[in-house]
Amino acid sequence: MILYSWNVNGLRAVSGKGFADWLEASRADVVGLQETKIQAGHEADFATLNGYQGVFSSCTTRKGYSGVGVFHRGGHLAVNAELPDPQFNAEGRLLHLEYPDFHFLNVYFPNGQNGPGRLEFKMGYYEAFLAHAQALRASKPVVACGDFNTAHTELDLKNAKSNEKTSGFLPEERAWLDRFIAAGYVDTFRLFEQGGGHYTWWDYRFQARSRNVGWRIDYFFVSEELRPLVKRAWIDDGVMGSDHCPVGLELDV
Repeated sequence: MILYSWNVNGLRAVSGKGFADWLEASRADVVGLQETKIQAGHEADFATLNGYQGVFSSCTTRKGYSGVGVFHRGGHLAVNAELPDPQFNAEGRLLHLEYPDFHFLNVYFPNGQNGPGRLEFKMGYYEAFLAHAQALRASKPVVACGDFNTAHTELDLKNAKSNEKTSGFLPEERAWLDRFIAAGYVDTFRLFEQGGGHYTWWDYRFQARSRNVGWRIDYFFVSEELRPLVKRAWIDDGVMGSDHCPVGLELDV
């Protein structure tokens, strides 16, 4: 199976920048999207696209905010949205597709830069997500992808020292990723590439992308049971249309 994850920073916007052509050329079996910004009730506008079926979870409290979607070719057993804890279920941040061999979790974690309250919400979401992933993992392995909104190590962003007090690289955020990995989840990109300079998000300002001044905050994790089945994991940093680029995973399932 070929799987992709991409924070598109607005599905309607990226649709005008060649998204349908990219989707068709990707030959993916499943594509998880974050920050779709589709207004609740308008998801049917993207119910089908180039042979893919679309499912979505949208923010119910703000128009044009957050939201996740999955384009798939079928073969799954069930679709579920959001975390079990209702305090985290208004912003359209999680889609769960159950496949015969694994649970697929497409997640858009909150950004913690808008004050202490949002950082607290982000950290709470992290904990609730880990608990949910572990509960699902009791039945079959887990694939988790999306915008985690945190760079894990100094290798995962260009300017580590100057961002030590910035949400997205705070000690407590990075410590949660340590805990997630310690719980048995594998950063698949790091199975194939140990060096720095590989990023998935670039600030629109300051020509950051052309200078490759970025952050690696978009990931594919698999639970340890799937490690032997990981054939490839990569970053498609040449794909334009968003301030993020797609990341990919190939599983031998």
